[in-house]
Amino acid sequence: MKEKVYEFLRTIPKGRVVTYGQIAEHLGNKKAARAVGNILHNNPDENKYPCYKAVDSKGNLSKHFAFGGIEKQKEKLEEEGIEVCNYKVDLDKYKMR
Repeated sequence: MKEKVYEFLRTIPKGRVVTYGQIAEHLGNKKAARAVGNILHNNPDENKYPCYKAVDSKGNLSKHFAFGGIEKQKEKLEEEGIEVCNYKVDLDKYKMR
């Protein structure tokens, strides 16, 4: 499952985010969102697998982002033109469809 999660991350276009549940659903088990989060936390290569593009179901950033914390995740999203307000993104505007 973990390889599929990491490969899915590579399909997310610039300027878009996905939810943990969205990744889980794509993999065929929409109840596996927590497992997806754990896999992302153990990402071996943030440059190859852009886990900073994953947010929770309400658009909140991860307080425990593995590569520098929530501030770093915010910074990386903003570099792609994604607006972050109070550590949250507007899923209606930025969620990959």
